[in-house]
Amino acid sequence: MDVLLLKDVDRLGKAGEIKKVSDGYARNFLYPKGLAVAATPGAIKQAQALREAETKRKAKELNEAEALAQKLDGLTVTFQARAGEGDRLYGSITNSHIAEAIQEQTGLQVDRRKIDLEEPIKELGDHAVSIRLAASAEAKITVSVQRDE
Repeated sequence: MDVLLLKDVDRLGKAGEIKKVSDGYARNFLYPKGLAVAATPGAIKQAQALREAETKRKAKELNEAEALAQKLDGLTVTFQARAGEGDRLYGSITNSHIAEAIQEQTGLQVDRRKIDLEEPIKELGDHAVSIRLAASAEAKITVSVQRDE
């Protein structure tokens, strides 16, 4: 029996694929759990339409991410912070702080989880930070931390 997988199934296939399985496996496991439907011409056409829509959505997201990366590339974000001896900050600058500063400065919204900061910034000076917006869209910004007088 041919079935159209609605969700990824271990050791069988990924969502949207058509697989040949035994009748009992389909009736007793795949259908009741909502993992697959019978591979009718209508179901196949619907799955193909869903795959095309998903491809278009991903392409649109990638274009938006690349445009945002071009706008952010080379940006310098400045923070005023209190520091003690040895230019160590009393607090720290986190990726949440950087995302808020980018939004205040440019009006562009960046998800804090996309800001690639291994550990919070705890020293004065300029720090290079990368923002990974998509697999192929990355922006490099400079975070400048200055002493608060």
